[in-house]
Amino acid sequence: MAIIEGKVVVIMGASSGIGEATTKKLAEEGARLVIAARREDRLKALAQSLPNAEISYLVADVSNKEEVQAVIDLAIGKYGRVDVLFNNAGVMPTAPLSESRFDEWRQMLDINIMGVLNGIAAVLPVMKKQQSGHIISTDSIAGHVVYPGSAVYCGTKFAVRAIMEGLRQEERENNLRSTIISPGAVDTELYLTSKDLETQEWLKNNQSTEGFGLKSSDIADAIAYAISTPETVAVSEIMIRPTKQMI
Repeated sequence: MAIIEGKVVVIMGASSGIGEATTKKLAEEGARLVIAARREDRLKALAQSLPNAEISYLVADVSNKEEVQAVIDLAIGKYGRVDVLFNNAGVMPTAPLSESRFDEWRQMLDINIMGVLNGIAAVLPVMKKQQSGHIISTDSIAGHVVYPGSAVYCGTKFAVRAIMEGLRQEERENNLRSTIISPGAVDTELYLTSKDLETQEWLKNNQSTEGFGLKSSDIADAIAYAISTPETVAVSEIMIRPTKQMI
């Protein structure tokens, strides 16, 4: 099995939840980290909480391709390479299509889909030149199953699944690997991106570990596993649900 120690890993959406847990996990494993998110105070606090880690941070909105490029440029400037990019940022406002929430639809398209594409576009030339690299994106069980009230969210996650499979097929000869992580309910702040208070409360109660949700660290462990496999092994997809989850 390959090792994580010394790998240069860029994590987008690192300020909370799965991104934060993955930062901590990979720091323990000795990765050299460049983390990014919109909230500078959270990034700073996370970096300071890991005094023994090799870690840099930069504020970036994944829907802004120039800001995403700046994060990759920071990693290249510091280390000369990027071994892993983890596209993790996402939002999940939920509502029936009949409510015509155009602003929320656009937000999901910009962050959940364009955010992933911006990351891929920024790092792909680097990884192709290296003839090695691993791109990981957070998908969702919603990228495999559609359910009422989340048609657009599910659509964005189906899109990520298709994009990442296309990436695998197009870049396999360049020795590049792609992985999607598809979690079920996880105890994160994602529920806050829903504007419907009733839905928000339901998600908060059920996705928490007091309900049936997974811990963010459970997902971080899966990501660490995917990264740690040899370059000859492509873990294309990991689906990880709470045992008690129905969907």
